[in-house]
Amino acid sequence: MDHLDEISVEELQDALDNVDGNKPTQRLLAAIAYKNGVTQTELAEWHDTGRRTIYSWLNRLDTDKPLEQAVIDAHRSGRKRKLSEKQQQEFEHTVHESPQEIGFDAPAWTPALVKEYLEETYDVEYSIPSCRRLLKEAGLSYQKPRRSAAESDENDQEAFHDEIKKSDGKWTPQ
Repeated sequence: MDHLDEISVEELQDALDNVDGNKPTQRLLAAIAYKNGVTQTELAEWHDTGRRTIYSWLNRLDTDKPLEQAVIDAHRSGRKRKLSEKQQQEFEHTVHESPQEIGFDAPAWTPALVKEYLEETYDVEYSIPSCRRLLKEAGLSYQKPRRSAAESDENDQEAFHDEIKKSDGKWTPQ
């Protein structure tokens, strides 16, 4: 099946001037090259993709839609959030307070502590990387603990080391 019989190179070039983004540009450039005699196999090699992908790119241009719209991917909403908007706001408010205020024996929020909190409070399971993302979305940033001066009091040093062991780094408001 021949593609793009109804579309001229000039129309493709005009559309190229009116699109933004890498993917739409790449698709139109492939179509222009195809119209100039480059095979789908060669295009696949040029774009480091499969021949089937090139076929799909060309096939999507055989439509009644304007070319600028045909080369753009439809919106993908992604997975539904586990926390409702209200729960998300409650969570964000909570992590701006000390974990000790809500009954945890920890000086600061960690991804592992957030995971435990979310399971206990909202009965939802998140991975540690997702808990990091939630902390970042809540406006917190990761802070590594700073070392105390070696000359400090020995009791202060012990307290500091105990604190480090508890927090293993912490998330603080930005």
